[in-house]
Amino acid sequence: MPLLTKKEILDSLNNNKISFEPALDQYQIQPHAVDLRLGYSFYIPKKWKLSEHGRIAINFDYFNAKESAQDNFDLIKLKPGQFFELLPKEFIIASSLEKIILRDGQIMAQLNARSSLLRRGLFIANGTIDVKYQGTLTFPIVNNTDTQIIRLYPGERISHLTFQTLSS
Repeated sequence: MPLLTKKEILDSLNNNKISFEPALDQYQIQPHAVDLRLGYSFYIPKKWKLSEHGRIAINFDYFNAKESAQDNFDLIKLKPGQFFELLPKEFIIASSLEKIILRDGQIMAQLNARSSLLRRGLFIANGTIDVKYQGTLTFPIVNNTDTQIIRLYPGERISHLTFQTLSS
């Protein structure tokens, strides 16, 4: 599966095989990738709750249909100009600013962290974006430092997508 180059990415954008909302700016298209920006939504896992038995730890089970993400995560939606401080060793889930639309049944993407964020002490999980996917992307993020509070700014470039064509 060959990677798409900048020229092929631009052709796919112009031919509406791939699109982004809001549209990409000139700095986001790299020689072999597209940089994605951090959105305004942050999900923070709840660690405990009070029950009739007392204070209990929350262990979210994705396979338990009775539980919902709302029961186990606090949603923080920032406004333009605000930032998010990620505490040492804290885990969150954040959204991309861009919605991606893959219309071509032969194009998929790989999500990877930008090295500039890795150098700040953040871990951002990699992922695969399937053909025909439409929607915003989510980023599991961990502050790997022991003492540093790391500020995240909506709109900053946080990860990049490389695109691949399927051969069959």
